[in-house]
Amino acid sequence: MDLATLLSRHEGKTLEFKRDLSSPEGVLKALVAFANTSGGVLLLGVEDGTKKVRGIRDVLTEEERLANLISDSISPKLIPNMEVMPWRKTQVLAVEIYPSGSRPHHLIRLGPTEGVFVRVGSTNRRADSFLIDQMRRYTEVSSFDEQPMPNLNSEAIDFRAASEFFKPIRKLTEHGLQTLKVTTSYQGRIVPTIGGVLLFGVARLNHFPDAWIQAGRFAGRDRRRILDSIEVRSHLPGAVEDVIAFLRKHMSREAVIGPVKRTDLWTFPIVAIREAIINAIVHADYAQHGSSIRVALYDDRLEIENPGLLIFGLTIEDIKKSVSKLRNRVLGRVFQELGLVEHWGSGIQRMTAACRDRGLDAPQFEEIGTHFRVTLFAKRRHAPAIDKKDQIILTTLAASSEAGLSTSQIAKRLRVSPRSARTRLASLVERGLVAEIGSGPQDPRRRYYPASDAR
Repeated sequence: MDLATLLSRHEGKTLEFKRDLSSPEGVLKALVAFANTSGGVLLLGVEDGTKKVRGIRDVLTEEERLANLISDSISPKLIPNMEVMPWRKTQVLAVEIYPSGSRPHHLIRLGPTEGVFVRVGSTNRRADSFLIDQMRRYTEVSSFDEQPMPNLNSEAIDFRAASEFFKPIRKLTEHGLQTLKVTTSYQGRIVPTIGGVLLFGVARLNHFPDAWIQAGRFAGRDRRRILDSIEVRSHLPGAVEDVIAFLRKHMSREAVIGPVKRTDLWTFPIVAIREAIINAIVHADYAQHGSSIRVALYDDRLEIENPGLLIFGLTIEDIKKSVSKLRNRVLGRVFQELGLVEHWGSGIQRMTAACRDRGLDAPQFEEIGTHFRVTLFAKRRHAPAIDKKDQIILTTLAASSEAGLSTSQIAKRLRVSPRSARTRLASLVERGLVAEIGSGPQDPRRRYYPASDAR
């Protein structure tokens, strides 16, 4: 721990300042919240508003007092890393807490229900019963959507709808549903899992009334006046394109006329929108009640918000570095099988790259209340960028024959997966740098050409 570096930061999910131990319960709540969420550092002897270093007069006595408070007041036991750090003519006590494998921790005085706290931004929030259950599942290495629904039978899954989604990939069988954990064996019977009902449930909304997407177009930059809205209640794998279709109706677009076809450049990169919606669906906390996934389009930005904080142990800084932990394993497994996601954690980078390539600001990621929000900004800040791999694609296409090149040919040239190549090609098409001919993204005869090539 470097004190100068810590003092240069603002209080947040993994950092808190406390002037002293005059109010020990606030300190203990912060330590419990750190342990239950993503870990963190508490600096004792620093004012939380001004970051002025007051120091601690008898730091060794305070260190012993705090160690006793932690031992006597928190259950299960926490073992913090405590360090006395010199600062000019005084000293500060740093307490480092790691993400715990024994969640949920609680304050003994308040009990295991009222004494559980989590970190939301720079605040310590009391966890509700759903968050407490989620912590226990995380400790048991089980996800919410893998749990069986024993009151239902296999008929609760719309097998025909599931088969249609998988048709371009493979023939889906009853055994395939079990392999994907859409269904599971429970006391000698085949029953659906929570994830199976969320994905392909015949009566999904009867069991999970908030498992749908609300999208709206608002006038101006706030929610005072709504121009149009839609409730997307289709099967979750198909909901992505339904939301994008709604947004296309309301986003402005610039038509770039090329020699092969017209290319529409939308306000926001479709690649970034798709990744944000997929992430919201796959990482939403469906155990929460009273809130659906929300997509809000304003004049200057697009917000995609899902119920559920980042999964325990993750920070916003982590996800920007492609560190990923999957909340809903069944949803993630199916979306990956369907080709809707590639490598976990890479979606954030694809979103950021797509915005950068269009000259837009990077997306903003926030935890708000018990929700997670992604914001895409409409204002172009600089000229669209072309990186090394984009340049390889453009050079390869320029040297290609009149037949153009397929996605797999370009993927082989870049040494990346076909989906990664499709993402880059879609971005180049959006920017009017590459032209495409084909009936859809999965068309095996789809070909790409230089936009400047007058074929």
